[in-house]
Amino acid sequence: MNQATTDISTDPWTRLLAAPETPLAGYPGAPKLRSIDSFRLLRLDRPDEHNRLDPADVDALGTFFTACAAEAPQGLHALVITGTGERTFSSGYTLGAIGTELDHRLEDMLDALERLPCLTIAALSGSVYGGATDMALACDLRIGRDGLRMFMPAARFGLHYYPGGLRRYLDRLGLGATAKLMLTGMTIESAEMLRIGFLTESVPAGDFDTRLGEILGAVALTDPATVARMKANLLDLLAGGSRAETAAVLAEMARSHVESRNSAELKRRLAARLGR
Repeated sequence: MNQATTDISTDPWTRLLAAPETPLAGYPGAPKLRSIDSFRLLRLDRPDEHNRLDPADVDALGTFFTACAAEAPQGLHALVITGTGERTFSSGYTLGAIGTELDHRLEDMLDALERLPCLTIAALSGSVYGGATDMALACDLRIGRDGLRMFMPAARFGLHYYPGGLRRYLDRLGLGATAKLMLTGMTIESAEMLRIGFLTESVPAGDFDTRLGEILGAVALTDPATVARMKANLLDLLAGGSRAETAAVLAEMARSHVESRNSAELKRRLAARLGR
């Protein structure tokens, strides 16, 4: 199978959708997990409540991301996160817990998602609000159906957003878009979500599954260890720091480049590509 001729009947996305599903924990509404080979599909599952996140979900997701980090980088190509239904990906943290149970665990959980040593994809089959916008930004790619909406209501509630979320907004979207979304609470739609970089791609609803199949089919051809190293380096560079810290990251990238050029994995893959 190659990227140009991915068989949609056997691509990882189609197989994930057909795989058995298990809850991450034993309480009602817990996120659900499907697994095939080196791919995982995580589904937020409170469709009648816009797939909101409860404190118990934060704990379950944090535990799951710890397990994913241990499994990668050798054994995990990608994690896809989606929501049940086509109305809402997620409305974020449950409002009843803000001010009483919204502590560092949510920020820690999303920081862990951001740093997972594998490709992460937010499959936005519905609109996204509140803290779920930060969950999407913590993923490497955000693939959305046309016709989505998003907004960040923290300022409406009088909530100063936590540092990790503000950093991700600024890193991914820039100051102008972050100021508009964070400081006004205004709603934007798919075209603007794509323009500012919140969405990596916006696709017609009828093409959503096909496009995810194409992406995961391409990801299946990559080397997970190489992806993990490059992802970590990119995030370290994005984080900035002193001149010495930046130089250290660049030196690490140079070492990784040399190591990969001399690796048995590169030789094996090039030989297969060249038919040797």
